[in-house]
Amino acid sequence: MPSVVDISNSALNMLGATNIASLTEDSKAARLINQRYEAVRDAVFRSHNWNSLIARATLAQSATTPDFGYAYQYPLPGDCLRVLEFTNGILSYPQDNITSNSNGPVYVIEGRNLLTDETVAKIKYVTRETDPNKYDPLLLDAISARLAYELCYAITGSNGMIATTKTIYDEKMREARFVDATEGAAARFEASDLIESRF
Repeated sequence: MPSVVDISNSALNMLGATNIASLTEDSKAARLINQRYEAVRDAVFRSHNWNSLIARATLAQSATTPDFGYAYQYPLPGDCLRVLEFTNGILSYPQDNITSNSNGPVYVIEGRNLLTDETVAKIKYVTRETDPNKYDPLLLDAISARLAYELCYAITGSNGMIATTKTIYDEKMREARFVDATEGAAARFEASDLIESRF
């Protein structure tokens, strides 16, 4: 059962540093990890559409409307790190979305709100999952490698180790993204109305 301490110790092992017993212990490593862990985890989460972190939600329309440009706004879920897809319940719009009737994007993200002219807003998104037991094993490795890279100089004092840990992180991310992206059925792409209208 992986834990945040396990992820942290994996990062410390890459740096040749001593393991910690808890995040609250009085040690330099624990203090540094406490300072950086959540930001590092969230950065790794946002960098890819991780299958183990996908969630869906129907958004509740806000009583406050945008000053201009869109008719409605919908607050994003508190655990939403990145919107992957938007649907009005009938049509779905990926991140490189189709234009609306006003020639703008069908939706935009501004702050912690989704703005659109649609009266129904459903999203697929990357969630801020805090339980490491729900992460793919390769995602766990990627988080550890990123943590090692971020804390490298503070823990080792070695400029040379920074390049080494960056290479390890890049390799772990490449492997994790590849395996994650090739799991499950391939997405079906359809030609847009604009392309089809030419033939």
